[in-house]
Amino acid sequence: MNSQSAPPAGDGRDPVRRDAQGQSEPSAARHRVAAGLPPQAPPADAPPPQPADRSRAEVPKGILGLAAEISRLATLQANAPAGGAAKNAIKSDAAASAAKPADLPLPGRSTSAKVVAAAPTSATPSSDTPDSASPGRVVLGAGEPEAPISARPDGVAGSYMESRRIAPRSPRAALEPDHVPAPSRHSRRARNPLVIVGNAVFTALVLVLIVAGAAVVFGKSQFEAPGPLQEDKIVTIPPRLGMLEIADLLKHEGVVDAHRLIFVGGVFALKARSELKAGEYLFPKRASMKDVVETIVEGKVVQHQLTVPEGLTSEQIVARLLDNDILAGNIKDVPREGSLLPDSYHFNRGFTREQMIQRMRQAQERLVRDVWERRNPDLPLKSPEQLVILASIIEKETGKADERTRVAAVLTNRLKQKMKLQSDPTIIYGLAYGKGALGHPLTKSEIAQPTPYNTYVIDGLPPGPIANPGRGSIEAAANPARTKELYFVADGTGGHAFAESYEQHMKNVARLRAIEHEQKGETPAADAQPPASPPRPAPALTPLQRAKRSANGASKGTAAPAQ
Repeated sequence: MNSQSAPPAGDGRDPVRRDAQGQSEPSAARHRVAAGLPPQAPPADAPPPQPADRSRAEVPKGILGLAAEISRLATLQANAPAGGAAKNAIKSDAAASAAKPADLPLPGRSTSAKVVAAAPTSATPSSDTPDSASPGRVVLGAGEPEAPISARPDGVAGSYMESRRIAPRSPRAALEPDHVPAPSRHSRRARNPLVIVGNAVFTALVLVLIVAGAAVVFGKSQFEAPGPLQEDKIVTIPPRLGMLEIADLLKHEGVVDAHRLIFVGGVFALKARSELKAGEYLFPKRASMKDVVETIVEGKVVQHQLTVPEGLTSEQIVARLLDNDILAGNIKDVPREGSLLPDSYHFNRGFTREQMIQRMRQAQERLVRDVWERRNPDLPLKSPEQLVILASIIEKETGKADERTRVAAVLTNRLKQKMKLQSDPTIIYGLAYGKGALGHPLTKSEIAQPTPYNTYVIDGLPPGPIANPGRGSIEAAANPARTKELYFVADGTGGHAFAESYEQHMKNVARLRAIEHEQKGETPAADAQPPASPPRPAPALTPLQRAKRSANGASKGTAAPAQ
């Protein structure tokens, strides 16, 4: 349809289109800028631009959409052939506007109803025409505004406008405020009593966890803090005490000062509820509760020491055990002589005396078994029991470690030559048995008194040990020195003088007499010459023999064999 109809009277524009022009100018300007076209100069007869109304700049988006719709309908009315047809077109477009958004005219231009169709032009532009119309574009008349970009026949703004369509809204709907949905009611599930109880339980659990966490932090700081002890202290924890009783005992003794529940919590934290051990414990100065618990759990009890000297009889050892107030219990029977190993033993408080006896007996059995396997094959001994008997005599004859092997050699040499041992300690044991001493020097009658242990009377070894020998004497009895010595006598300095012959032995005896008289301030008489050949081999003189001879007034200058 040709839209070049005559303008109406007045300013040449219909009032409806004039109103639409004013409303579509801003939108047309936006479309022209979006299409990449330069701004169009206003026509000569156009009135000067008026400042935009502040109230319209602040019109909501709904009003702009309505203005765009009115502008598009005004354009359609201008293009209609007659007034009646324009009205019908407006009605029909208004009905279709719900399905298709309105075109937005270019702003800043008066909307013109005249649109000149693009005419084909030659390839060479006309010289009398300032600007040649490009193919497919609409040529506008002088002073007429350019049509909206949505009406361009080249379709450039089609895709651009499709994404920027504004849904039409009625003026009343545009002026109404946005609908805000009413707040939804709580669901019946949220008001369920089980849900309420569950929320309360969950809240309580959270509070409990918070309180428990704070209690753990506080308890840990107290558990690892230094204790109140100002010096080391020994505390005895009796058997069958519970955690609370142990905590009260430690607090009473001043080892800890925190609440006993902290002690219980620390025990549970260390997983040591069933590992608390009774005993005697030494807690160091400023020991924390953690150190105290670890000490009790690890069983670091105080170790006491019991030392049993070598050469004691079993009866004497039992007496020492009974005198020890740290050991517990009693002793049923006196152990067999020579069955206990003298040594130093460590034990904790509460260790029984029977346990100590058993411990000493087992140590002796292990030692004798080991030494017997390493014995000298030339020994005149037939069993480990005889080894212990010989070792007990060695133990009683000398207390010097470097002389034990030589004393053992003298005794074994005598056994090999079928000589009597003639050892004074055997006489004493046969008379006193387990008491260990007579309390006075030996007399001639005691030396001659026959007993099962008197080696002046019997041949070979006595029937049993005369004491409990130590490790050194047992080792010496199994491996004596390789000598031919048959005699030994005290040298006056704490040791012994050894001799292979009887003549040399008598010289050693004479030397001993001189030392004894010098110590007493007496002048020794001339020593008698020993016999050239003794009627029988003389035994070694022991310190007890020497004491016996001095007490009985033995003849000076002679060293007769022991009676």
